Amino acid sequence: MTDIVVVGGGISGLAATYYVRMASAHGDPTLRCHLIEGDRKFGGKIATHRQGDFVIEGGPDSFLARKPAVLDLCRELGLADRLIGTTPGHGGTSVLSGGRLVKLPEGLTLIVPTRITPFLRSPLISWPGKLRMGLDLVIPPRRSLADESVAGFVRRRLGEEALRKIGQPLMAGIHVADPERLSLLATFPQFAEIERQHGSLIRGILTRSKQDRSGNDGRGPGAVTESGGLPAPPSSPFLSFRDGMGELVDGLVNRIAPDTLIRGRRVVRLERLDGAAGGLAPGYQIHLDDGSTISADAVVLATPASIAADLVAEFNPGLASDLRAIRYVSTATVSLGYRRGDIAQALGGSGFIVPRCENRQINACTWSSQKFVGRAPADHVLLRAFVGGFGRESLVDVDDDRLVRVVRAELQQILGVAAEPVVADLFRWRQGIPQYDVGHLERVAALERHRDPGLFLAGSAYHGAGVPDCIATARRVATEARAYLHSRASEQPVADGALG
Repeated sequence: MTDIVVVGGGISGLAATYYVRMASAHGDPTLRCHLIEGDRKFGGKIATHRQGDFVIEGGPDSFLARKPAVLDLCRELGLADRLIGTTPGHGGTSVLSGGRLVKLPEGLTLIVPTRITPFLRSPLISWPGKLRMGLDLVIPPRRSLADESVAGFVRRRLGEEALRKIGQPLMAGIHVADPERLSLLATFPQFAEIERQHGSLIRGILTRSKQDRSGNDGRGPGAVTESGGLPAPPSSPFLSFRDGMGELVDGLVNRIAPDTLIRGRRVVRLERLDGAAGGLAPGYQIHLDDGSTISADAVVLATPASIAADLVAEFNPGLASDLRAIRYVSTATVSLGYRRGDIAQALGGSGFIVPRCENRQINACTWSSQKFVGRAPADHVLLRAFVGGFGRESLVDVDDDRLVRVVRAELQQILGVAAEPVVADLFRWRQGIPQYDVGHLERVAALERHRDPGLFLAGSAYHGAGVPDCIATARRVATEARAYLHSRASEQPVADGALG
């Protein structure tokens, strides 16, 4: 028998375990797997709470439909009929500008205006700022292939005002990151590619949109999404589940054999066992906080990079140093439920984002009950505010009552909501959001070169922080781990094989 141990029961660890177990169930009965999670619950940052008829998300509330990993997994788990799209007619985002909410102009692909009339009519950007953005059509492209910050890219192509009022709150907000440090190639590589191919972002996006409408790229008609700049299917670009994202976690847990799952036990030490004489690959010993141990031929670390660093430091200090180079920031979400009549202002679109220049204590707010059906009871609304992140992490550590008061005060000033909420729920993610700083791709490549045989890395810190990215990475890692074990088994001496 060969054994794989997965450490960390977030969506990455669950998905990796599921894919390993599927291989065992379909033709590889010699493969065993264990998943170890220090908490009593699985799912990590996918955390769905239900308070009465309110469905409250603590982490991601949806996923991008154009990335197939989650859709493929849902089909395998029998969850496809549980998927829902965003509510029709409630798309679009507003920006807090000068203390009031201003809709992002139609046709804006993240930061790039593609429809002239709505852009010119929008009060969001001043006329000098609009003229500066238009210079994108004539500014020559950057020739270097080296990475650069998102801030540097937006400032260079579209100007400082576009960065402050659109780029920072929207592009950096997706990754809860400082745009001056955020890697363009690791987060928005399509924009670097468009600049290289077309010289201009505006010209490149318009060209790709025309190709999409004519079906030249083979995907048929579709809209340009606000989260990637690439065409999406004609249905909703964002999908969730009828009862919240927790359905995906439950679906995985229910499909993984109970004897595979170890919850409420923390890994305190990972020991690397040298291979036996004859050049055998090493194995591993996993030490748990209750004093027990588990042997493994391969280990998948699906934990935050800092925890992975602590576990490998004893036998691979260089890898530990590389892992610690990935920074994290702390954030929190505060969800508030109100009676619909308590909110006088019409809640258009799906919510609003807040530029740093507005000097507010919240970063954004989503109308959760308008974005997806079934998130609040009839005649009620559910709002979710985001706090913390780079430069504002101290707010995450204040007590619950004060944090709710801060958010309520902000929403009262912005939306005029003075009523007492009927529901208040908050989630804290201390050091929970990985930062893809400039040079991130090189750092991840170094991790892959320096990791030990039989040791694999999965999670949001490496190849994308979204749910589809985490699942796609988990599937690839599970495949690589199985291939490694098959290769290892083929190198076993004949005498060892006779002992089995």
